[in-house]
Parts: sequence; structure tokens; C-alpha cells
Amino acid sequence: SLEQRIAQLMVVRVPLDMDDSRADEFSKTINGYGVGGVCFFAGTAERQARMTRRFQADARVPLLVCLDAEWGLGMRLTDMYSFPRNSRFGELPPSDDSIVYRMGEEIGRQCRMMGVHVNFATDVDINSNPKNPVIGTRSYGTDRERVAQLGVMFAKGQQSQGVMAVAKHLPGHGDTDVDSHLDLPVINQKARHLDSIELYPFKRMIDAGVGGVMTAHLQVNAFDHQHPASLSQSIVTGLLRNKLNFSGLVFTDGLDMKGITNTYQHGDGELLALRAGNDILLLPP
Repeated sequence: SLEQRIAQLMVVRVPLDMDDSRADEFSKTINGYGVGGVCFFAGTAERQARMTRRFQADARVPLLVCLDAEWGLGMRLTDMYSFPRNSRFGELPPSDDSIVYRMGEEIGRQCRMMGVHVNFATDVDINSNPKNPVIGTRSYGTDRERVAQLGVMFAKGQQSQGVMAVAKHLPGHGDTDVDSHLDLPVINQKARHLDSIELYPFKRMIDAGVGGVMTAHLQVNAFDHQHPASLSQSIVTGLLRNKLNFSGLVFTDGLDMKGITNTYQHGDGELLALRAGNDILLLPP
């Protein structure tokens, strides 16, 4: 049905601390609507694996299972371990770049064992603003070449295990001083600067075959002074699809973030996101 086809475009948040009866209710609800995917955020590996099996067994169309584990499953799961943040790898000499491939490979292996198809990694924002409250150590650094090279190494390692990598946050969240979880950052850099600096790692990731790109909740006035990047047709379709020639899956950043919900409510943001050209609505409230 049309409703199920729409629901297939949504990845919803798995609620925290559900007991078995609430997990059954959640599974029946998403299956009833025909929701396309789920994203886990906390718990233990054992519980997540058990819930994944339950949700997949109930689903008439197999679910896309997602995780946001930039520095390993320990970022979300209390009984798993974490790797160092990206900034530490950015400090290594280029002769050691293969270690980032190996990290991506191992994170991909663990995701695959957990039934995870997509890990929202890696962050290829350039950490150019020291006042940035949300990127910081999640970035490989301030040099576009190093950020691009290490992003490519991670993506190739993770995808070698059959787990999709996702380059984020297009068109670049590094030069902001506002956390888009809390409000909508505004970027006033000129298009030439954005094209040569912020977009450079995304171009390299796309050329290297990254499977996914995540669009950011940023007001980038050089490209669109009316809509956030994640809801902008000129950015998602015009820039990402047509100019950068990306043919993989386009995910919004979490649509429950205040960078969107402070302005758009009652599904308006989600509708704009689809019209803009995103494939997947991530965490629609």
C-alpha cells in the first residue's frame, strides 16, 4: 500500500529499556505500519542481538538495522569496547593509515555479527572551528587531505565486511559553533570555500564507493538560504546527486534533533526531506 511504501523509507529509534512485553508491542507496531528500519542506541550486545532477531522474525519485509557507532560498538553497548576517537588517528603519520582500514574492518565485522547493516560512520567533517561543540574529536582533523584519506580507509574497511559506511555530515558540520541537536547552525562561508574545503572529503568518499551519505541540519546560505541542508532540494539533489554524482543511499541526520523540530513540526520536515531527495528519513519523531 502507499502507506507501507512511505513507512519503508523510515528508520525509527528503538526505545531504551524495554521489557519483553513492550518489545513485543514495539515490534507489532512497526510491522503493522511496514516501517523500513530500526536504529539502536544503547544496551548490551546480547540484548540488541536478541531484539534484532525478534524484530526481523516479525517483519514481513526484512528490516534495515542501523547503528551509530563511530568509534566502535562500545559507543552504544556497555559490554563492547571502543576504539580511540578519529582525532587520534589523524595525528598518526601517513605511513600508519592502514590501521584505520583495520579499525573499519573490525567494526564492520562486529556489526555484521550483530545483524547490523548500516553503521553511521565515518565523520568526515573538517574540524576547522575551535568553538565547535559537537564535532571536535569526532573529526580526523583540520587538513582536508588527511580527513579524506582516513575517511576512505575507514569506509573501505567497514564495507569489506558487508556493512554500509556513511559519510557525514554533508555539506560539512566542522565550521559551526552550534550543536544541531539543540538548534540550527548557520554557515555563511562562500560557495568557493565550501567546494574546495568542506566538500572535498565527501567527493573523495563518493569516488571511493561509500555506500551512504548523511545530510546535515545546517543552514548553508551559499547553497540555500531558506532550508536546512537536510531539507534542501538544491543541496540533496542539485549538489549531492547531480554535481557530486552520488548514487548510493542518502540518509537525513536524526529528524528528532532540534535543528529541525524547533522550526518544522507535524511531519512538515519529513515531507520536505523526501521532496529534497533524501532516501531515508532517520528518526522521524
